[in-house]
Amino acid sequence: MDNIQNIAEEVIRIENLTKRYILGTQQVNALDGVSLSIKRNDYLAIMGPSGSGKSTMMNILGCLDTPTSGKYILGGTDVSQMQDSELADVRNKQIGFVFQSFNLLPRYSALENVALPLIYCGTPEKERIELASNALETVGLSDRKNHKPSELSGGQRQRVAIARAIINNPTIILADEPTGNLDTKTSIEIMSIFEKIHKQGNTIILVTHEEDISRFAHRIVRLRDGKIESDTQHHQNQ
Repeated sequence: MDNIQNIAEEVIRIENLTKRYILGTQQVNALDGVSLSIKRNDYLAIMGPSGSGKSTMMNILGCLDTPTSGKYILGGTDVSQMQDSELADVRNKQIGFVFQSFNLLPRYSALENVALPLIYCGTPEKERIELASNALETVGLSDRKNHKPSELSGGQRQRVAIARAIINNPTIILADEPTGNLDTKTSIEIMSIFEKIHKQGNTIILVTHEEDISRFAHRIVRLRDGKIESDTQHHQNQ
């Protein structure tokens, strides 16, 4: 019974995942037999030095790339060997992305940037505006919804990016170095928003090289040479 419950709670399961690249005459094992289980409402930081495999792991978890071998089960579906068109559909419905560089469209307002994923889903305009307004309220940016990215600070732009990531109520939120372009004070403000979103029941996977940022997560997985070096619970901020 407990085993059935554990499987039901799993959002992600990867089994013996490998990713190999050929560089000239050399074979590089970016991921080398990685297995990991992530449960619903986990708050996980993936860390590791340059070349450890964390970027490759992020790309596979985000359905931006496929593994050479092994399984990736997302929400009960094996997405390991899906075609690009199928992966795009999974990304849009199940994964919310937050990037270091924000990736906002400069000519669109904050509200329009947040609503963008809903256009791909065919959501009616009135509902798009309502949901985007609610998402901006969640990140404390209701008063800036008509501003364009150039009229916002770096921290405000990242708040817009977070609002866009949660608009579809995704299975997971994948944040890649989300504070990399921000000062310390703003970084702490952004991480407090992630904590708020986590408390609402979301599953968050944070990719970072910053120790102080990783401490906001409740579980830290460290990679080295394409393998998991450690996987520890971290309760400091709970």
